[in-house]
Amino acid sequence: MPQRLHAVALLVPDYDAGLAFYVGKLGFELIEDTPLDAPKRWVLIAPPGGETRLLLARADGAVQQAAIGNQTGGRVGFFLETDDFNRDHAAMLAAGVTFEEEPRDEPYGRVAVWRDPFGNRWDLLEFSRGT
Repeated sequence: MPQRLHAVALLVPDYDAGLAFYVGKLGFELIEDTPLDAPKRWVLIAPPGGETRLLLARADGAVQQAAIGNQTGGRVGFFLETDDFNRDHAAMLAAGVTFEEEPRDEPYGRVAVWRDPFGNRWDLLEFSRGT
């Protein structure tokens, strides 16, 4: 049986803040928002056409609060692939997304690092053909 990565948890300070950014500004799709035992919710989102989901996880307690934006130890931990870098880069800039650098060309494709409002570092990337 084939396997695939279904979801990755992403700590956020608040479910609605996560939804406002990822769905409201970036255009991710809301897959599911199911109430669990209060105040928990099962909130799944995905980029348009994406298979792997992000599970928005509201930080609970001081340890999780401290990890918001630093789940990957300061490294880029999330990679948003696009089929049109220039289109999506321009749309993200227009939506107020903070890029840490100008786009650059690498052997694998075009890339730029950006941050969500919670401090998580992402790559926006368009792979070169054949990659």
